[in-house]
Amino acid sequence: MAKNSTTINWGAASALARGPIIAGMNAGDARNAIGVHAGGFAVYQGLAVAVGDLSGDHLPDLSNTQPSALIGPFPQWSAPGKIVSFDPWGHLVAQVFCKQRAEGLDIRPSIAITDGHLRMPEISDAMRCSRLKPDGRILKLSGDINVTKIAIEPVWWLPGIAERLQVTETRLRESIFQCTAGMYPALIDDMDCKVFLPPIGGSSIYIFGDVAKLGDPGAGIACRIHDECSGSDVFGSTICTCRPYLAFGVEECVRMAQQGGLGVIVYNRKEGRALGEVVKLLVYNSRARAPTGDHADAYFDRTQAVAGVEDLRFQSLSADVLHWLGITRVDRWISMSHLKANAVTEAGIEIALQVELPEEIIPSGAQVEIAAKKASGYFVGQATHVPEQISPLAVTAR
Repeated sequence: MAKNSTTINWGAASALARGPIIAGMNAGDARNAIGVHAGGFAVYQGLAVAVGDLSGDHLPDLSNTQPSALIGPFPQWSAPGKIVSFDPWGHLVAQVFCKQRAEGLDIRPSIAITDGHLRMPEISDAMRCSRLKPDGRILKLSGDINVTKIAIEPVWWLPGIAERLQVTETRLRESIFQCTAGMYPALIDDMDCKVFLPPIGGSSIYIFGDVAKLGDPGAGIACRIHDECSGSDVFGSTICTCRPYLAFGVEECVRMAQQGGLGVIVYNRKEGRALGEVVKLLVYNSRARAPTGDHADAYFDRTQAVAGVEDLRFQSLSADVLHWLGITRVDRWISMSHLKANAVTEAGIEIALQVELPEEIIPSGAQVEIAAKKASGYFVGQATHVPEQISPLAVTAR
């Protein structure tokens, strides 16, 4: 295949005009991206190939894998600089590039969309307290919530990432090359290759309500962008507010969807502020063993001492997914983070109302964290959550 048929024109108005992203072990001479699909999970593929469980030349059969719901395209997909951290056309590979795949090009989806259900004990609590009522469409009597689930792999347009972070592309490439111990030599050897699939976690999106309303300026939007915290989100640790805020965000999303709008939960794999879980637990030890005790005024200092930096999440990239969903205004922003709010508003997305975490559901062990975050600039305003009292069950369930 001619080289110009695999040229990437990032920001083009259609997937065909943009061109396919070609990466991975079967990319061959057609490769136009650095890295591989599935990020860090590609190492497990290497193990499988080594022991003979996976063929090294396997090409995925994408029959019947098409998205369960149509999303986009929206004007933001081709607007300069709006989406640089993933491929906005990544869910349409099987349909758009079927001819190229038939010719042998290993072109794979980087986004998958399916229908599903979500169940959380906090939502069952809200139903028992009559804060939420089943409607059979969004929320079932069983407590199951109908959602559209989306998985996104990171696909970085390096010139756009550099511009967003206000550094040169050369500086960005050299830094990634150095900090990955030279794992990706093409970062510095092939400056013409502008797309990088980093070996990091991606994002999951849960949409509550009719996805056909995405892009409709008349549809109300409740949204929480949540960064992974497995200790709290999954195992119920009470040292932070992550699980309570996630559950509260889901409740707000259900309520907005029941009112005819949309709820959006964006779950980013950025454990421990993207410092990693090992660093996070080291910081926990440092806090617990501090000679003067665990206090809010030293909360961020502990992280700085261990990791050398307080936060590596780079929230300036977080608005990309909202652009992809065609969102220009969020009516209920379920977050107290000024970093997230600033990133979204600076991206041109209006936040009508920022919703504070109700004090009733802040775990006792998280008081140091929430005090430190408020002191650092977190949003503090009049409570804007639902007027009915939060059930004590919502606290003890943590």
